[in-house]
Amino acid sequence: MKQPELGKKISELRKAKGMTQEELVEKCNLNVRTVQRIEAGEVTPRSYTVKALFEALGYHWENQMNDEPEIKAKPSPILYGAVGAAVLYFFLSMFEIGLETEFIAGESSISAGSFAWIKTGSYLFYVIFLLGWLKLTDTFPNGILKIALWIMIGANVIWYTVDLIALFTDVFTLGDYYMVKVSSFGFIYAFLGLGYLGYKKQFSSIATIMGALLIVAGALMFTGIGVFLALIPWTLGEIVQIGLMIYLIQKIGGRNSPDFT
Repeated sequence: MKQPELGKKISELRKAKGMTQEELVEKCNLNVRTVQRIEAGEVTPRSYTVKALFEALGYHWENQMNDEPEIKAKPSPILYGAVGAAVLYFFLSMFEIGLETEFIAGESSISAGSFAWIKTGSYLFYVIFLLGWLKLTDTFPNGILKIALWIMIGANVIWYTVDLIALFTDVFTLGDYYMVKVSSFGFIYAFLGLGYLGYKKQFSSIATIMGALLIVAGALMFTGIGVFLALIPWTLGEIVQIGLMIYLIQKIGGRNSPDFT
């Protein structure tokens, strides 16, 4: 049985039993969002997930899956774009950090306009990377991480606007608010780290390492006493983030629909 017929069948059986989606997930140990997407026909679950659902509904499931080939999920093109954006951001941000210290010291080697273009690329590529992670949270649910990602996207939009005002007006300079900006990003990086720790049961050490690195980097940035020292765990954390994103993209393409809880 293919989608969307499979989802409709599950929905009909559930309603015939007088069960809510929340009651169904309690019986088969799945995520509510997963059941919602299956019933809506958005994803094709693996056979053992279908078995768990049908058994919870008291329905013989074997014949529903044996006559159909497995349907593989395809990663969204957004994810591939996010990986490319992450690599570009990683190198461009290093260049941006060095130039920002020059501007704050009043010894800039390039014009404000050129620096604005570099900042635009850095902020833009990072936001695309974050959007890629948001897309992944649809497949691998993580509520804390999703909130942290949206906060980080909002912070990037705000500070990008403030940076442009500082570069092209006399209202204030980059140095006037630099530590405030760094501290705010430090807090959000630590929040992101907590979000990634939520994956430790699914992805074991890689999620733990990434979460810990971002928390340490965020703490150093937030306190302001180790801004440049924070570049070490921050750099390692970004590399692991990119690596985990590539791993999850391969995982989506190598299995049926997402049924991680």
